[in-house]
Amino acid sequence: MMAIQQKALGHVRYVLKDGLKFLPLYGWYFSQHGGIYVKRSAKFNEKAMREKLQCQVKAGTKMYLVIFPEGTRYNPDIPKVIVDSQAFAMKEGLPVLKHVLTPRVKATHVAIDAMQNHLDAVYDVTVAYEGTTNQEGQRKEAPSMTEFLCKECPRIHIVFERVDVKDIPKEQIFMRRWLHERFEIKDKLLSEFYEATDPEQRNKFPGEGRPAKLSLKRTVPSLLLLTGVTAGMLYTETGRKIYINTWIYGTLIGCLWVSIKS
Repeated sequence: MMAIQQKALGHVRYVLKDGLKFLPLYGWYFSQHGGIYVKRSAKFNEKAMREKLQCQVKAGTKMYLVIFPEGTRYNPDIPKVIVDSQAFAMKEGLPVLKHVLTPRVKATHVAIDAMQNHLDAVYDVTVAYEGTTNQEGQRKEAPSMTEFLCKECPRIHIVFERVDVKDIPKEQIFMRRWLHERFEIKDKLLSEFYEATDPEQRNKFPGEGRPAKLSLKRTVPSLLLLTGVTAGMLYTETGRKIYINTWIYGTLIGCLWVSIKS
């Protein structure tokens, strides 16, 4: 949403978990568009990630690089993930977090280190959803796109904070502490959002916010184009064959290409 408002949607790149490279067509597309696939824990390939980022830097690519340091979604319906995350924090002597998972620093450190002469800031983004607590006040899973569009989640609340890259420690051990402190701030924000004793303060972030609206002219044309092209192909027998073969063979070739390039 931030990228669209700054007319920079085509400049967004993602750090993605490795399994997503096998998504039909999209796995190949993300890779070609500058996305970086990473494996977790001991299988993390620092060299491969660093080389891909340095290629982007040398090419002078303007981009937002999006990283999810938690590594997976926070889902109250899967308590084992939350318990394991909290146990890891305790083991490492870090404050235990309630509403977010313990962040892992490797990918963040490699990204900032590899791009330090290319970056001016890191944007810390915290997201919360209305209508995602039960009658006992316990959090539920974040809404799906369908649930959001059907207004089961009336609003999404987002906090942006800009952190100058000069204020981020360069050494991994110190960056790890810094990153955890950022997540402690997130945890406090989310605690106030979901658990405020004053009902008037619940489902709100502190401070004064403003609605972020996306005009129809920025979203409808691309929807109509995609719908029109897809419907046009599916209308004829030849088009349907091309459509199906593109998905099947495109997926197979794309998976092979991404696996080789990785």
